[in-house]
Amino acid sequence: MSYEVTPTVEGEKVEFSNPAQAFYEALGYEGMMDMMNRFYDKVFESEIATFFPQDEQEFEAVKHKNTLFFIQLCGGPKIYDEHLQDKGLNEHMIKIHEDFTINEKSRLEWLGCMQETLEETDMDQTLKDNFWEYVERFSKLTVNTFPQECRYVSSL
Repeated sequence: MSYEVTPTVEGEKVEFSNPAQAFYEALGYEGMMDMMNRFYDKVFESEIATFFPQDEQEFEAVKHKNTLFFIQLCGGPKIYDEHLQDKGLNEHMIKIHEDFTINEKSRLEWLGCMQETLEETDMDQTLKDNFWEYVERFSKLTVNTFPQECRYVSSL
């Protein structure tokens, strides 16, 4: 797969499906922990690192919590439920991102870290493609800042 990325369009309805349970089954709990730890280590070294705590212990706690989200999302044990606060998995994750100013560039940086991680992960490409479809589409829902027109641009 080419890990295609489509642009986020403000107001566009985004349709997605959760990743297939076979993704979790192929990696297992430890494999998912490893993959997501590698991913978040890349994120911590990226341009969006400032979205995360800079204290190592605090970052490890966020990384662990987010990893539990992905494990449950992919059909693993229901180990993230305690964080849901009466929302579904995806709805909860969208709500968490509302506290940050996330633009398309930040989304692309996040997706780039995920692409590198998936490319390094030894598993069937069809399963990686299915997971990518989810993260690529779902990530659009975290974008909450869009470029605005400026009435002065034409006169400058």
